[in-house]
Parts: sequence; C-alpha cells; structure tokens
Amino acid sequence: MGRRGVPLILLVLLGILHAQLWFGRGSVPNVARLQSRLQAQTEHNAAAQLANERLASEVRDLKEGLEMVEEKARSELGMVKPNEMFVQITQRAP
Repeated sequence: MGRRGVPLILLVLLGILHAQLWFGRGSVPNVARLQSRLQAQTEHNAAAQLANERLASEVRDLKEGLEMVEEKARSELGMVKPNEMFVQITQRAP
C-alpha cells in the first residue's frame, strides 16, 4: 500500500470531486439552470411590481377625488348625469 496506494487514493478522491462538480447538487449545469430560473423570476417580479404600482396609483386616485370615479362610471358602466344625453358616433367603413 506504500508508494502506490497514496496516488491511487488521491486519484479516486479527485474522481469523486470531479463527479460532484459535474453531476452533484452544486454542479455546473445545475447552477446554470438555477441562474436561468432566477433571471426569469426577476423579470416576473419586475412586471408584478409595475402592475402593483399602477394599481396603487389608481387606488390613490380613487381615494383622493371623485373625477376618477366619474370617469370610470361613464366609460365602463355607461352612466350619464341627469339632464344629459348619451350620444355615440360610429364611422362607417368605406
């Protein structure tokens, strides 16, 4: 086991470490896959943050003034004020 055993043990250990590098939990392909998922999640979070900010702005507008409420009621519900007539103009296709 003397002189020939030590290099053999070192080679086996090197093989195990190399296998762990390519096939184990922290392997190169696994890290690349996790980085890709992280990038996708970061993009999704940025889009969600933008949507949250837009909704927060709309909520703030609804709390502060009735103009936004009136605009929503007119555009989405078709409501009109008393003594007001709703007129819709459409263009004919040529």
